[in-house]
Amino acid sequence: MSLQNSKAADKFATFAAKMGAQIHLRSLRDAFATIMPLYILAGLAVLLNNTVFTWIFKGKTLLHVQYWGTLLSNATLNISGILIAAMIGYCLAKNRRFDNPISAALVSMSALVTMMPNTVKLIPDGAKKAVDVSAVLPFTNLGTGAMFAGVIVGLIATEAFVRISRIKKLQVHLGENVPPAVGKSFDILIPMIIVLSCSAIISALLYNLSGMNLINLITTFIQEPLRHIGTGIWGVIILYSLGNLLWLFGIHQSVIYSSILEPLLIINITQNIAAYNAGKAIPNIINVSQVQTYGLMGGSGSTLCLLVATFLVGHSAVTKNVAKLSIAPGFFNINEPVIFGYPIVYNISLAIPFVLVPVMGLVISYVTTVLGWMSPCVIQVPWTTPIGFSAFLATAGDWRAVVIQLITFVLGVLVYIPFVMINDKVLSKENQGMDVKEA
Repeated sequence: MSLQNSKAADKFATFAAKMGAQIHLRSLRDAFATIMPLYILAGLAVLLNNTVFTWIFKGKTLLHVQYWGTLLSNATLNISGILIAAMIGYCLAKNRRFDNPISAALVSMSALVTMMPNTVKLIPDGAKKAVDVSAVLPFTNLGTGAMFAGVIVGLIATEAFVRISRIKKLQVHLGENVPPAVGKSFDILIPMIIVLSCSAIISALLYNLSGMNLINLITTFIQEPLRHIGTGIWGVIILYSLGNLLWLFGIHQSVIYSSILEPLLIINITQNIAAYNAGKAIPNIINVSQVQTYGLMGGSGSTLCLLVATFLVGHSAVTKNVAKLSIAPGFFNINEPVIFGYPIVYNISLAIPFVLVPVMGLVISYVTTVLGWMSPCVIQVPWTTPIGFSAFLATAGDWRAVVIQLITFVLGVLVYIPFVMINDKVLSKENQGMDVKEA
């Protein structure tokens, strides 16, 4: 039975499409996509601080120059929790068609701050023991450690705020002669007071009854267990493979990848960037840069391998022409011409390598990193970075990573070759069938 006419395939595609359209997952995807440039900037700053600058400068001069990178890290990576809360508030409110989404961003950000402790333990410079310090917001509560809390608080606070704001009796109207900006601010005055007051009450009860705060609770009991399961080698293989499988039905793999897997992988790379910047051990082998560098060679399905295989053994004039047109964007991991032109969509002949080659890349990169044959990825690079450059930059200049990526690429080409030959035979039979019908 063809893939197009399969009832099971239709049901799976329908379910996946509905999941991709789910408003909270869509808002999550939009929010992380919006702040992605900041994480790339943070990775660039860390890369320059810890590699390039160390080659050029020494002593106090090096410290003075590295201050630039430290400021950029503070403005991006170290406040990532509060940034994601604000962006989730904005994106969710916008997807809910709320007419004042910027106010939802403010509420989400403020709600997250209400969940942070008023007194924290800090170690002063030169001291060995931590001391209690009040009325401060440390980067540990604003940055990567608070990202998942930012997601949860952002979603809940925004939902509550939008629903309460639509209650007409709670809106304060000042008349038509008031400037629009002022009128809108008073419309949301009472809903904002209600949401933030309730979040502060919850935070106060947690502190007074248990001595804990919501940031620590979410990080300890939700973020870390979910991240370890979702970003373990098997979790990533399953989720990423399901995402690539969706392409066979014409559905973008971001339905699963960007909504479910990528946020967890981004948390991993931000922790790696912070650890690398601080000179500590790198905590996460699997992260967003590792997946993109070794499982996205030419785009979803590592289709740059498919294009090279087509040039080597392909006989179909149609697929060769598509390969010629797709090779340039393929170097930058843009493969929509391949997905819809080769095509990958509804093409059972290429289903196995399209799913298998990225998995092979993830496994090879994971095993070689565990064995110490290359460094883990510690820099988030743009997903459009070409093969070779992506491995070098993501690992902060480890040439061994480039070699392993190229070996993985060659193996991917070899896996695709027999399926390209099968696809050519299928196309040939289809053309013969069409000729018979026309005759």
